[in-house]
Amino acid sequence: MEKEQYRSVIRFLFLDGKTCEEIKIKLQVVYKDQAPSMTTIRYWFNEFKSGRTSVLDEERPGRPIKVTTEEMVNKIHDIVLADHRVKIREIAEIANISTERVHNILREKLGMRKLSARWVPRLLTVEQKQNCVTTSEHCFNMFKHNSKEFRRQTKEQSKQGTLPGERAPKKAKTVSSAGKVMDTVFWDSHGIIFIDHL
Repeated sequence: MEKEQYRSVIRFLFLDGKTCEEIKIKLQVVYKDQAPSMTTIRYWFNEFKSGRTSVLDEERPGRPIKVTTEEMVNKIHDIVLADHRVKIREIAEIANISTERVHNILREKLGMRKLSARWVPRLLTVEQKQNCVTTSEHCFNMFKHNSKEFRRQTKEQSKQGTLPGERAPKKAKTVSSAGKVMDTVFWDSHGIIFIDHL
């Protein structure tokens, strides 16, 4: 229910001579769980008692929020893409807006969150998801086809390390498990680099 609607009902029942408790009972009968709280009813009852006639919100002082424009969202997105380790305070200084607005744009508009001191999208892209699936299927098929050869290749790759000019691969977290074989898979954008058998 819209707030103006229940305010109108409260005003009608106030003009009809009902008390706050009677108004609360009537609203609960009609609107059940959507009925306003007793605090809200008392507030508006007292407002109408003091002479207020409007059920609409009054104008509030201060500047309206106009900084969350498409242009500002794009500007903040460019700042984050240029440096994933940038702080909210630094973005606010560059964009000349409040830190609250920057935080809102990052979370709500751009769907980003801080992860290990870097701003990253909350969800993987379709391409990233497909890459994970392809890599996993490739590893599984190699292991299923010939597990001994698979292990030999991964041990051989571990001795070689990464190729010159490549970044160090990311390492997945490993967990000990009784009676199971666990592997740690290292990969980069080109595919599997190394598989470590635990």
